[in-house]
Amino acid sequence: MSKPPRRLRTLIVDDEELARKVLRELLSAHEEIEIIAECKNGLEAVKAVSLHKPDLLFLDVQMPKLTGFDVLELIGNEISTIFVTAYDEYAMKAFEVNAVDYLLKPVGKDRLAEALHRVTARSGEKLPAPAELTAASRPAGQFAERLVVKDGTRVTLIPAAKLEYAEAQDDYVALASEGKKHLKQQTIASLEASLNPQEFVRIHRSYIVNLERVARIEPYGKDSRVAVLSSGVRLPVSRAGYARLQALIDERD
Repeated sequence: MSKPPRRLRTLIVDDEELARKVLRELLSAHEEIEIIAECKNGLEAVKAVSLHKPDLLFLDVQMPKLTGFDVLELIGNEISTIFVTAYDEYAMKAFEVNAVDYLLKPVGKDRLAEALHRVTARSGEKLPAPAELTAASRPAGQFAERLVVKDGTRVTLIPAAKLEYAEAQDDYVALASEGKKHLKQQTIASLEASLNPQEFVRIHRSYIVNLERVARIEPYGKDSRVAVLSSGVRLPVSRAGYARLQALIDERD
């Protein structure tokens, strides 16, 4: 006798109780789905993913505190994700961040079945690393207003204005804010692309600085300089970094 196929451990994330109820009822017709938990916001979702290790995530986009894209960045690339939302303007970005599918509310039975078929078809695919997910999901010309950092089940939200500087550490960046450093899995190039270039400048291959936090620039040895921040931190400034910094300062004058 053949062994029944393994059911997909599924997590539903939506801040609207009615939306969760409707999706739960629709999924009840699919024997391959096992709903293991429901969450009403992104912070709950990040914790639930760590606790339950689901195979499939139904994820709303617009939620309090953390958006669906924030959640996807924090949980990594091991879980098949289907976005479910009332807004169609995020559809292209959802596929750019490797979502399996994108369902518009109200969700129809046939469309849901199609999405679940895609999950099965993509099973076992190797997905890209999550470091660039949020950057990919951001519309052109729009910059990060906050940075999200996950440490175990703890999530820290850092307003961009409170970021003093960032330091590259291999495939991570150390984000310095309010006297603390937070390690985030993201390349410094990706972080630079997500920040407003009128407020943040790459002063060195390993450093990005908040222009508002720069107190002065001092010479340091032959043909080199350091940026002295208002906190007293001293950061190296490359020749190209100095040119970028000076150009930004001139634009403001």
